[in-house]
Amino acid sequence: MPDAERELWFHLRGGRLLGLKFRRQYPMPPYVVDFICIEARLIVELDGSQHSQDVDRRREDMLKAQGFRVVRFWNNEVLSNTEAVLEAIISAAGCRTLTPTPLPGGEGL
Repeated sequence: MPDAERELWFHLRGGRLLGLKFRRQYPMPPYVVDFICIEARLIVELDGSQHSQDVDRRREDMLKAQGFRVVRFWNNEVLSNTEAVLEAIISAAGCRTLTPTPLPGGEGL
């Protein structure tokens, strides 16, 4: 597993990210997706320099046609800004954020 996948998998496995159950290297013929949360209908793909935009677009169109949302990140983005990637995944999954939104002034006291 490449370093970026290993780093992201550390945060996604075992329901570590808000209890979301992710699987890695999941077959969706004719493709294999990097990470998938079936319950949230979310696919997370990591891209390195070997990816082609045309191939990725066809692949993404097929996955979207099956009712999945697809989010993509560059490998270096995962390694250099992991928290932002996790926030984007949470947002795409339709979950609450890692950082709670402050209450309006005077509330919660």
